[in-house]
Amino acid sequence: MATITGRRGGGSGPDRDPEGRMTLTEHLRELRSRLFKSALGVLLFGIVGFIFHEQIMEFLLEPMIDAAERTGADARATYQQATDPLLVPMTIALWTGLILAAPVWIYQVWGFITPALYANEKKWALAVIGAAVPMFGAGVYLALWVMPKAWEFLLNFTPDDVSNYIQFRDYLSFVIRLTFVFGIGFLLPIFVVLLNAVGILRHESLSSARRWVIVGIFVFAAVTTPTGDPLTLMLLAGPMWLMFEAAVLICRIWDRRRDRNPLTNLDADQATPDDELDKLGRIDDDDNDR
Repeated sequence: MATITGRRGGGSGPDRDPEGRMTLTEHLRELRSRLFKSALGVLLFGIVGFIFHEQIMEFLLEPMIDAAERTGADARATYQQATDPLLVPMTIALWTGLILAAPVWIYQVWGFITPALYANEKKWALAVIGAAVPMFGAGVYLALWVMPKAWEFLLNFTPDDVSNYIQFRDYLSFVIRLTFVFGIGFLLPIFVVLLNAVGILRHESLSSARRWVIVGIFVFAAVTTPTGDPLTLMLLAGPMWLMFEAAVLICRIWDRRRDRNPLTNLDADQATPDDELDKLGRIDDDDNDR
């Protein structure tokens, strides 16, 4: 006769490994759950984007129209395929959903990456994710501010007797790429600080890798910005560089604080009296050796 093994804890779910290790099936189940929550958030906000897609289209076209007026170029967006009147609003809805649901999917991404955080580490995670959402928004806002200048740079190369009839789907792809590149770029220093807060990455490692990080920032900006002009590149790479230096400074302050008082690393959920006595004993031994 087949038997069914019951779950521990009164059926509330299987106990997690203390170190956060999970089987492949558990990882896939966790991934499915977080993808579903992220997709649900994007879908709900995407409905709002679909309802107001005409207003969003006017807002997105304004940078190109302003740039065309300043340069004197004949530029306009067009539909060139029969399916565009349907596909474009759906794309706008998806873009809007991804932007507005940023708090949802940022939290789900981090929750999947670090499922075994202790209570004190979860507090840091929530604090930094709370900062990540406005930082992502700041990146998107900077991209929208850069867009008229990027279009002005591109339209300046248009000859006087040539008109720019741009497919709106291509134009929308340009907008989506620019906004998400800036938004994700502004998130990178936030996750650096969070990795330091949970004890995974120290400021010495960041300082020793500074030159390579700076090179990587400029390569990332050069490859991902759709225009390729120096202004857009610097407007993305410059803030990322400054935020990285600020992240290194914050990590240095936190590391020095932890080094001065090792007991601050322990949380009530993970520390025991034996842990504390063991740490105090090691500290006393070090003082005697000196």
